[in-house]
Amino acid sequence: MQIADILLAAALAVPASAFADAALREQALKTFGALQAPSASAIDTPEVRLGRDLFWDTRLSLDGKTACASCHLDHGADRRVASIDAKGLPTSRHSPTVFNSMGQPSLRWLGDRKSGADQAEGSMTGSMGFASKQVAVEKLVELRYAEAFKAAYPGEAEPLNARNYGRALEAYQATLVTPSAFDRFLGGDDRALDARQLEGLRIFMATGCTACHNGPLLGGTLFMKFGLARDYWLETGSAKPDTGRFAMTKKDEDKYVFRVPMLRNVALTAPYFHDGSVDTLDRAVRVMGVTQLGRTLDDATVASIVAFLGTLSGEVPAHYSAPSHLAIPSKK
Repeated sequence: MQIADILLAAALAVPASAFADAALREQALKTFGALQAPSASAIDTPEVRLGRDLFWDTRLSLDGKTACASCHLDHGADRRVASIDAKGLPTSRHSPTVFNSMGQPSLRWLGDRKSGADQAEGSMTGSMGFASKQVAVEKLVELRYAEAFKAAYPGEAEPLNARNYGRALEAYQATLVTPSAFDRFLGGDDRALDARQLEGLRIFMATGCTACHNGPLLGGTLFMKFGLARDYWLETGSAKPDTGRFAMTKKDEDKYVFRVPMLRNVALTAPYFHDGSVDTLDRAVRVMGVTQLGRTLDDATVASIVAFLGTLSGEVPAHYSAPSHLAIPSKK
């Protein structure tokens, strides 16, 4: 038998679906890209260890009961429509997951925090409830954090400060990366996704969802009007329309504009949207079809997309827990 005949026979022996999956994988790699968990050494640094302590320490708040983690206890997110801050007040918008969030160019629904460090530092006088950053720093001193800050930032004369508080929290949250079955598929594992999930991926890309939900996080990098084809609150049943970035910029073009949420772990982080107005993922997919694409998606299409979105769920990082010397936060 000639070499050409052998190669042809080998090609014919490979199921057609394998070629289809390879083409789908190539397209998905170009559209999205895979996540990779940090190394053990990247997690075990003085800065990250400090950030972990700060993230879970309830003492670092006005009421002594609220930690950063208090608003992110469920797969990095909050199952409540609104979180409760250290003053006992509800947050203005739903708290999204912190997992994978440091890969976004801005944070929060309005993109009004430019980095994780910016967000964390701002939380001192926000969710943590302190009257000023200086008061928060004094609490850090009182709780004997000076040595941990010195170990994390040894080149500074006075490392315990508000800026480094934000930096340490950002460093910790940057390690909270959750690769999933989808990443295994992108890496070449033909068994990572089943037939329904692969079909959902095809539909997700063909339907136009990737215009906003692209990149390794499947979103998180763009701002978009919520309600391109139909007012969102008519579909979500929101108690009250939120004008989005308009509240911050006062520009008409920013009315109802929000940061496009990333879809990593979306199957595990209900409720959905900025106001937590939708409880289930299948309904959220239907809402997006109507409001953003101007399409009513049939049941089979919705089920396939939901099946694909489930492949974006990763394991909770082992170090996403309160260090043994700290109390575990609870919802209030």
